[in-house]
Amino acid sequence: MIVPDAAAPSARTIQDEPMHLNHVNLGVTEVPATVLMFETYFGLRRTGMPVNDKMAFLTDDGGGILSLFRVKDATYPKIFHIGFIQERVEQVHVIHTQLTDGGFAPEAPREEHGRVTFYFQAPGGFTVEVNAFL
Repeated sequence: MIVPDAAAPSARTIQDEPMHLNHVNLGVTEVPATVLMFETYFGLRRTGMPVNDKMAFLTDDGGGILSLFRVKDATYPKIFHIGFIQERVEQVHVIHTQLTDGGFAPEAPREEHGRVTFYFQAPGGFTVEVNAFL
């Protein structure tokens, strides 16, 4: 493992523009159900790229892309999750209620580390967190 030297100059000396993470790829067991969850509860939208039972490409308001590819067994480390930070605590509770009403089983929202948060299992085999800072 490479550990940067705190005293070393930044590797970004050539470019002054900010760097943005532009996509994340997830292996999921159920592409259509995962797409429906992201569209319904998190406002992600389909891109012009394919969406079918094998793969999908969704985008958010910031231009980030979430690509989903069907796998037989989605195996992630226990700590792995993707998160949606909300601007207000009330939004966390609204999403929790919507997910519960939609048949999901999210944990109860709780205060933790200066935020209100909850986690739930997505249909594709991974964990999603929803939170807002206090």
